[in-house]
Amino acid sequence: MTVFPIKIENPTEHNAPLPDKADVVVIGGGVIGVMTAWFAARKGLRVALVEKGRVAGEQSSRNWGWIRQQGRDPAELPIMIEANRIWRGLEANLRAEIGLHQTGTLYLARTQAQMAKHEAWLTHARAHALDSRLLTRDQVSDMLPDARHDWIGALWTASDLRAEPWVAVPALARAAANDGVQIIENCAARGLDRTAGAVSGVITERGTIACDRVVLAGGAWSSLFLRRHGISIPQLSVRSTVAATHPLANVYDGGAVDDRFAMRRRTDGGYSLAPEGRSEIYVGPDAFRALRQYLHVLRADPFGITLRPAAPRGFPDAWSTPRHWPMNRPSPFEAMRILNPPPNRKKVAHITKLLAQTFPRLGNVEAATSWAGMIDTLPDVVPIVDHADAIPGLIIATGMCGHGFGIGPGFGKVIANLITGDDTGFDLTRFRLSRFSDGSSLDLGPTI
Repeated sequence: MTVFPIKIENPTEHNAPLPDKADVVVIGGGVIGVMTAWFAARKGLRVALVEKGRVAGEQSSRNWGWIRQQGRDPAELPIMIEANRIWRGLEANLRAEIGLHQTGTLYLARTQAQMAKHEAWLTHARAHALDSRLLTRDQVSDMLPDARHDWIGALWTASDLRAEPWVAVPALARAAANDGVQIIENCAARGLDRTAGAVSGVITERGTIACDRVVLAGGAWSSLFLRRHGISIPQLSVRSTVAATHPLANVYDGGAVDDRFAMRRRTDGGYSLAPEGRSEIYVGPDAFRALRQYLHVLRADPFGITLRPAAPRGFPDAWSTPRHWPMNRPSPFEAMRILNPPPNRKKVAHITKLLAQTFPRLGNVEAATSWAGMIDTLPDVVPIVDHADAIPGLIIATGMCGHGFGIGPGFGKVIANLITGDDTGFDLTRFRLSRFSDGSSLDLGPTI
């Protein structure tokens, strides 16, 4: 399996003709958009999905590949449990190997305070009969016999899964296309066509698709798209670096993380590694606008955020990126087809060194490759999944905060039901758009 995010240089795989009309248009070809489109098509809707670059070109192929229930916000947890169930049946539908394995998730603790957080979260796991449990120091040592460590315990969920995101999401898109979704890559949505304030179509660089329902699943680009239409959300993009090693000895087969770094074994025998700790945020106009709503984060962990002076040219929150543009001319989404930030080389060197120090029998560990992605985040670290009351016909599904890959099938099913007005089966209050404007106190929740 290829180990790298999808590139703009890759030839387009989906080039369906632009339809004149659809029941619903999905904007964004990441896992949320793809799964929404697939479930909507299975409900009998005519679905078009437009993607400015390549399917899974951004965070959906750049993430860790974890499909975890463990550590979820209580409101996300039941949706994630459903997503876990859906993932287990996907390979049969896809007729493709996506690297799906049940290998569990391990949250390792080096302090009693970390163990206390893990124990507190178990209350939510037990409420849903999830198989999460605490491990002692000796049990951790039995699970990781090759490790040289100072962990005093861990939180363990054996039913969690992993998959290869750069393989899985394109495979999901092919399955959606086979079920009738018209997917058009290299086709940016410039904005919404509106009649009497309501959605009447999507204006793309190739023409307009008439529709009365639109799902915006634009990831890190969602805030820019919405601001063009008068909707403001406090969405920022956080740079996340990932390194991939060459195949190594199997010292642990699943996903594990402590307060220093995260690791996941891949199907090819290598490990994907990522640093824990400091977030890297480029400071642009949106960062200033949203400062008040992020103050609680800064106060709680003033040294946990690295502020970069400005986003590179063309990024969603770059100072030079236009916030308004005419619909009949190229938009910022065409200027940057794939958001491709450079990885933090110092972090790559640090996490490969940490892996070698933690598992000495691996010897010298080097990165075969590395990359970065821009995680679209919100102040309370849960997404917006809601109708936009100000624009009837628009559903917003964004701000997955780095958790979107695993929960994608679950939220895709939920959003498809929002499109048709069917019961979603879940309480979505936590994900409402209005929480940022109705005076509500933002709840950080017990995520760990």
